[in-house]
Amino acid sequence: MPDAYLTGYAKILAAVASTGRRLTRDELLARRELGRQAAEAGFGLRALVVAHLAEARAHWPATAATSGTTSGPASGYGIASGRGTVDSVLAAVEQAVDAFTEGYERAQRLAVRQEAAARREFIDDLLYGRSDLGRLAERAERFGLRLSYAHAVAVAEGAVPYDEEEPVPRAVEQALIGRFGDRSVLLTTKAGRLVCIAPGDQGEVLTYFAKQAFAATDGGRVAIGRPQPGVGGVVQSYEEALNVLDLAARLAMDAPVLHAADLLVYPVLTRDRHAMTELVLGTLGPLESARGGAQPLMETLSTYFDAGCVAAEAARRLSLSVRALTYRLERIHKLTGADPADPMHRYTLQTAVIGARLLDWPTKPF
Repeated sequence: MPDAYLTGYAKILAAVASTGRRLTRDELLARRELGRQAAEAGFGLRALVVAHLAEARAHWPATAATSGTTSGPASGYGIASGRGTVDSVLAAVEQAVDAFTEGYERAQRLAVRQEAAARREFIDDLLYGRSDLGRLAERAERFGLRLSYAHAVAVAEGAVPYDEEEPVPRAVEQALIGRFGDRSVLLTTKAGRLVCIAPGDQGEVLTYFAKQAFAATDGGRVAIGRPQPGVGGVVQSYEEALNVLDLAARLAMDAPVLHAADLLVYPVLTRDRHAMTELVLGTLGPLESARGGAQPLMETLSTYFDAGCVAAEAARRLSLSVRALTYRLERIHKLTGADPADPMHRYTLQTAVIGARLLDWPTKPF
């Protein structure tokens, strides 16, 4: 009850009325400590302040050590008529309530910091796959996640890194809450990126997150991992989303939202790095002997394939004439022995180009 946190308050008011003094250092410390205890007990500050004011009214001193005549109780509460008495008691009430609320607010700020630290520690453990899995599942329920179910993770990155308390993450979170309410969704930040964790059967949540994140980050990129079951499912889906972002950067993909499920062929291509290296060098290595090196012809091939092997469109994207593009394709054919216009050769060339982009060749020689 709030009354338990008013201990000594009436006695202080009586002492102030008798002497006109201010609260002592020990009295202020005691009020702050009671405020801290009240905050930790979960009482609302408004109710506690009202209780202080009600206590002041109930125990307003009827006599005081001030000069001036008294005319008896005022308004039925026995307030002495001396102006000095009223000012002294009101000042004491102000000091007491101020010290009490200071202690309360300090405790609240400490609790918020501790909660934020616990949340950050949990998120780090969750996304890095650390900590005992059973313990991790128990902690997850505190933050609205049931790790026994499948979960999927979406990761958004923008031109600048983001922190959890900044306007962009908060705006995205408010949009999600406004649309879906409490759906066991966790929104946070990690390494400057926005991270959204949602139940695996609620794909609409991550789709909406992607839309909001794309808008809030001024055209950033969002990757969505596949739903994965169990306690370790979150970290697996998170790593998939990160790999997709890395893949998108390497391959210069311009789609704003990428799904790991749509790009499974790329991890397959890079799983055997040695074989991919041999394919790249064996197929595209001869391009290094061209004037200007392999890079211009690699760009030509990449653009040609991205344009659906339509020469006119590829030429437009490269700011070349169709004749100049055709000359480059013929040069590639002569150097590699593979004709980009031949369906039989095209698959090998295109796979080698993808592998080169993933391995950052020829910028980084093998």
